[in-house]
Amino acid sequence: MTSFAGAGGVPTIPLIDLARRHAALGAEIEDAVARVLRSGRWLLGAELEALEAELAAWSGYRHAIGVGSGTDALVLSLRAAGIGAGDEVLVPAFTAVPTVAAVCAAGATPVPVDVDAATAAIDPHAARAACTDRTRAVVPVHLYGRPCDVAPLRALGLIVIEDAAQAHGALEHGDSLAVATSFYPTKNLGGIGDGGAVFTDDAALADEIRLLRHHGMRELYVHERVATNSRMSEVEAAVLRVGLAHLPAWNERRRTIARRYRAAAPQLAWHADHPRHVHHLCVLRTPDRNAFARRLPAATGVHYPLAVTQQPAYRSLARAACPRAEAWAAECLTLPCFPELHDDEVDRLCEALS
Repeated sequence: MTSFAGAGGVPTIPLIDLARRHAALGAEIEDAVARVLRSGRWLLGAELEALEAELAAWSGYRHAIGVGSGTDALVLSLRAAGIGAGDEVLVPAFTAVPTVAAVCAAGATPVPVDVDAATAAIDPHAARAACTDRTRAVVPVHLYGRPCDVAPLRALGLIVIEDAAQAHGALEHGDSLAVATSFYPTKNLGGIGDGGAVFTDDAALADEIRLLRHHGMRELYVHERVATNSRMSEVEAAVLRVGLAHLPAWNERRRTIARRYRAAAPQLAWHADHPRHVHHLCVLRTPDRNAFARRLPAATGVHYPLAVTQQPAYRSLARAACPRAEAWAAECLTLPCFPELHDDEVDRLCEALS
């Protein structure tokens, strides 16, 4: 993440401060960790089982499978769906690189597709134009916590695996084969390490992902699949269970902060809003990004400074021009928008934006 220091080079308002979360929930988190340590079971135990049940009930999907990271959630979903060598997978050309890296890790070929100018979501028309006889799947990304419209992508007749790493609480139950998410510490529902989950109504897919996350084993040392290790720790699961109970309030706080910024500065080019936007990141666009950021009394970020088609490792994937994705990369700027942000800090930022 590219970042800017703010006014005078010394920001007084952080872009994010995870220590504030611990200060608010320290006792609950420490009790959860101690419960795991006392149990003597640190992998694939009662905490993960409970978290998966709670996530399934919260999401409305029949199955929630905890895995080692959000990237793994995508990789295992693709592999379990039979996506691999020789297959092409459509991805937005403006996204966090793990979306694309996961397709590569599954053995398939990512095909970057240009995005919508207002939402930064994958453009369905560009997606249709990018389809070939090798295209088997599409990975729409709910960028910054804003739900994208998946229906036009389902109409392409492809396998749909949604990247909801930034969209905890933003999505309604849908008809995609799978929804993958991340519990990286800075996410709306963040843990104390890497972690991820896959949501699905497909029992066979869920069973396959459980096999693939644990060296292909159902029975100890009997390996049914060539696989690897993507187990979520019991400590991570226990901490996420604490956070899940607070997620609705955290998301509402993020919405409140974003509304205040937008009301204070309606003249700015904000990321398109949505009734279910959870504002994992509060993003605007400005052509003078560096100068604009330095006028603010806060640290800011850039998510993301390069489109996929501009990344050194992925430039070779480009098949069609993606000018809107590259424009987003050139102009996007992220403001502080986390639940523990103080009201006086929001006031100061609103004044600076107006």
